[in-house]
Amino acid sequence: MGNAALVLPDGRRITLDQDGYLTRLNDWDGEVAEALASHDGISLTPEHWVVINLVRQFYQDFGLSPATRPLVKYVGRHLGEDKGKSLYLMTLFGGKPALTISRLGGLPRPANCF
Repeated sequence: MGNAALVLPDGRRITLDQDGYLTRLNDWDGEVAEALASHDGISLTPEHWVVINLVRQFYQDFGLSPATRPLVKYVGRHLGEDKGKSLYLMTLFGGKPALTISRLGGLPRPANCF
């Protein structure tokens, strides 16, 4: 399967890899995140954005996208124990939150997620 493109309302074409991740991380912005989420049937709320921005911060700090276990710990440390649970993240982002959050956040696929 080859690369795909996401066409934004302003006409920009964003190239995605076969798994739906950006091929150029610098293409990411809020409009790209909204379009990717919409494609997944997700309407981004302020709660989604807090987690997406937190994962982008994780990427800046550590140079990689977090797999599920580090993601849950990081969210719990920064947003509180009630949000540092897989169930909370799955409620917002579906069954594979680490994959979805990284994709919506314009980051590479987490290395240890299938």
